[in-house]
Amino acid sequence: METLVLHIPTLPIFFLMFLFIYLFAYCIIFRNWVPKNRAEGSSCFMSLAHGTPAVFLATHALLHSQTPRSFSHANTTSQNIVLDYSIAYFLADLLHYLVFLPNEVLFIAHHLATVFVFATCRYVVYHGAFPILVLLVIAEITSACQNTWILSKIQMADVPMAAKLYEFLRPIFFTFYSIARGVCGSAFVYKMGVYYVSGAADNVIPRWLWLSWMLVIVTATLVSILWILDLWMDLYRERTNKAPEKLR
Repeated sequence: METLVLHIPTLPIFFLMFLFIYLFAYCIIFRNWVPKNRAEGSSCFMSLAHGTPAVFLATHALLHSQTPRSFSHANTTSQNIVLDYSIAYFLADLLHYLVFLPNEVLFIAHHLATVFVFATCRYVVYHGAFPILVLLVIAEITSACQNTWILSKIQMADVPMAAKLYEFLRPIFFTFYSIARGVCGSAFVYKMGVYYVSGAADNVIPRWLWLSWMLVIVTATLVSILWILDLWMDLYRERTNKAPEKLR
């Protein structure tokens, strides 16, 4: 069975699957939305199809690995499949940004950098999937909450229920995201950096490559922290501005 899986071209299959999910959302689920919201909603729907399944797939691949859980050990077949799954998603979402939102340079750069890390781990060095999949779990564990929050934000001006859901989810999502990315993500990135700097992976992952990985990962972590801090500040300002109004 292991040999059979190796010969199945999972990357193009997953890519076509995500394209189908996006088009299904765009042409059917969100067909009555205005064009901009329609494209953004379809991207969120595709992200929902990737995020939570990726958490379960990656967790299964990590827990059922027959190899030691080392930051530089050879990838297993199941770990490679999860990498293909996520590469396919980011390529499909990258296509969405290039077509509908070409000015969103930050998101385009994020997707390109993420594909670089995943693809070099999967197809260049064939090692190092363990820490990358752990970070994938940390990053995507908030996906369902985040995308539901974004979808409600898109429709809040037109749908009262969406506005209520948006306000309800804000502190929940912000807290969840802060713990996942700010605490757990930062701690694991530090541990990953210490391991690579020690030179323990240099015999299987070239120094230039793991340095590139760390640059991408540290930058993404810092941007995530700054983003969620900005959202917390917006929420705080809104709540403090509303407080005097209630006293009147």
